[in-house]
Amino acid sequence: MDRKYGSILSGICAGAVNGLLGAGGGMVLVPLLDLLTDIKEEEVFPTSISVILPICLVSLGFTAVNTPLPWSDALPYLLGGGIGGILAGIWGRKIPTVWLHRCLGILILWGGFRYLC
Repeated sequence: MDRKYGSILSGICAGAVNGLLGAGGGMVLVPLLDLLTDIKEEEVFPTSISVILPICLVSLGFTAVNTPLPWSDALPYLLGGGIGGILAGIWGRKIPTVWLHRCLGILILWGGFRYLC
C-alpha cells in the first residue's frame, strides 16, 4: 500500500478508536504504521507518539463540549503520566524495538482480557 494511503488509514483508525473509547489510539496506530507504511521500525513508536497528542487534543475538545471535565480527578494521573513520559523519552531509545513491540502486545492482550472478564 502506498505510504500516503497507509498513513491516512492508520490515522483514521487510531482517531476512531481514541474518539470512541477515550484512549487506545496508540495501541492501534503502532501495528498499523508498521503494517501499512514503509516507516522504519525504529521510527514507528516516535511517530505514533507525535500523532497521538493531536488526536487526544481533538478527542478532549469534543468531550469538553458535551461533558464537564473532571480535572481534579485527572490531576494525579496527569502528573504520573508526565513523569512516565519523561522517563520513557530518556530511556525509550535504548530499548530494542522488538522488546517495545512485545511489551505493547502484552499490554494489549492484558487490557483486552481485563475488559472481557
